[in-house]
Amino acid sequence: MKKIIPILTAALLLPGALFAKEKKAVFAAGCFWCMEEIYEQLPGVTDVVSGYTGGDEKNPTYEQVSAGKTGHAEAIQITYDDEKTDLKTLLGYFWSSHDATNTRGVAPDFGKHYRSELYYTDAAEQWTMEQSKIEHEKQLGKKVATKIVPIKKFWKAEEYHQDYAKKNPNDPYIRHVSMPRANKALGK
Repeated sequence: MKKIIPILTAALLLPGALFAKEKKAVFAAGCFWCMEEIYEQLPGVTDVVSGYTGGDEKNPTYEQVSAGKTGHAEAIQITYDDEKTDLKTLLGYFWSSHDATNTRGVAPDFGKHYRSELYYTDAAEQWTMEQSKIEHEKQLGKKVATKIVPIKKFWKAEEYHQDYAKKNPNDPYIRHVSMPRANKALGK
C-alpha cells in the first residue's frame, strides 16, 4: 500500500503523468517522401521522420535499402499528440494514401522495400491496426496485402530525405507523384 500512495499522489498532482500524450506510429506504404508529405499536414502530428524498418540490417543506408537486399522497407515514424488525434485516424489516412491490395509495392514504386506494412509496439496497437484492416477490406470488398507486424527497430534515413518535399518542391517526383498522392489522401 505504501508504494501505491506516491504513484496516486503523483497522478493527482500531475494530470496526464501516468498517460503519455505523445505517441509514435510506424507505417510503410511506398516512398517515404510521399507518406511524410501526407502526415506532416495532419492536426495532432508533431513530427514525421523518414527511415527504414522491417529488416535485420543494422544502420541501413538508402543505397542498401533501395537495392532490395536488407529486408527493410521505406517507412515513416509519426509522432502524434493522442489528445488531438488517434491511431485510428492516422490509419484512415494510411489506407486512403495507396492501393494496399498490390503485393508488388506501391505505385509507381515497386519492390519489397516499397511494401505496405504496419508496425506495432503493443497488443493495443496491434488490435487497432487489425480492426482497421478488417474495416478497409470490407469497404473494398477484397483482401489487402498489408502486413501487420511487430516493430523491430526504426532506423532514421539520411538527413537529405527528411522533409524532402518541403526542401525540394520542384523535384519532378514530388510534383507528379508525392503531391498528387498527398492531395488525394487529404481529400484536396
